[in-house]
Amino acid sequence: MSVTIPSLDGIRALSVLIVVLGHSGLQAQIPGGFGVTVFFFLSGFLITTLMLSEHERTGTLAISKFYARRAFRLMPPLLITLAIAYGLTYAGLLDGGITWKGLAAQVLYFANYYGLFFDPGNTVPDGTGILWSLAVEEHFYIIYPLLMTALLGAALRPRTIGMLLGGLCLAVLAWRIHLVHAPGFFSDRTYYASDTRIDSIAFGCILALVINPARQRAPAAAMSAAQWLLLVGAVAVLLVSLIYRDPTFRETARYSLQGLALMPLFYFAVRFADAPLFRPLNRPGLMTLGTYSYAIYLVHYVVIQAIDKNFPAIAAKPYLLFPLALLISIVYAAAIERFVEPYFRQLRHSLRPGAAAKGERRTSAASAGNFAEAEA
Repeated sequence: MSVTIPSLDGIRALSVLIVVLGHSGLQAQIPGGFGVTVFFFLSGFLITTLMLSEHERTGTLAISKFYARRAFRLMPPLLITLAIAYGLTYAGLLDGGITWKGLAAQVLYFANYYGLFFDPGNTVPDGTGILWSLAVEEHFYIIYPLLMTALLGAALRPRTIGMLLGGLCLAVLAWRIHLVHAPGFFSDRTYYASDTRIDSIAFGCILALVINPARQRAPAAAMSAAQWLLLVGAVAVLLVSLIYRDPTFRETARYSLQGLALMPLFYFAVRFADAPLFRPLNRPGLMTLGTYSYAIYLVHYVVIQAIDKNFPAIAAKPYLLFPLALLISIVYAAAIERFVEPYFRQLRHSLRPGAAAKGERRTSAASAGNFAEAEA
């Protein structure tokens, strides 16, 4: 039986819009990197929710099937996008380089560390540098199912596991603080590396483990005064994390504060999905954009870089670049959804626990989140 979680597709849609806006020349006004952080959080929350559901039904986690489902969800759009980017570069329509090392790093989810420590420059097509975020997620999810299998097998309660992950978040924060004060530090080290960003995913996992709104009986219609106060406080914390520009803060506590602030925001968006404030997240148009978000994320920066090279007059005007890049990316994502996804979705569903059960339904989590996959 599948899990339906309200508001997540709408959150995906808003997050990918933030990313595209930031890359369209509005980074000073729109924090595109925050959109990536939201995707990290969402992925951790969703995957953990589905893992808990699977463990309750079957008493275990089918790890090999988990890996296979992720491959069938993430790899087809990724390989198609890379083929387009490398083809454009070969044709001279996109700057950057073509090397086997660069391609291998991107396909094998090593793009973040490759870019940080091994790329001498000009070895991958422009616009494909965003694949660092897929690497962060995949590094986390190589280990996470094994960890969850061991901890759930040891009969630890989900809240206890959540506390352990809270300790991990503190350790990652301490590691970032150490790196920031170490000789030779550069800010990309803490922004792109898996060992310094996995807590953004872990915070989503903690919400799913400790107080999961998707596992409560039914959405509520109205928030209490205390809940409104908590929501306002969370928004205030997010705003401070975005406005305060101290370099040390930005590379250390910023990610931790954002993870903590996203917890009540996600909780209320799911728990009170029918409330006027969150109802727009569940409207068909925004939900459709959310289902396209993974493919949009993959291709949008390639599109922007190609426009910049071939039509610099358009690229110089964000009010022209953003809608054009978004439109092209949506068309591309719609084509992926129409012609590629059905076959691989069927393969993924055949690998889900209880897939043969009568009456199985597709979950709203069937769309990807970084970018990442939304089906576990």
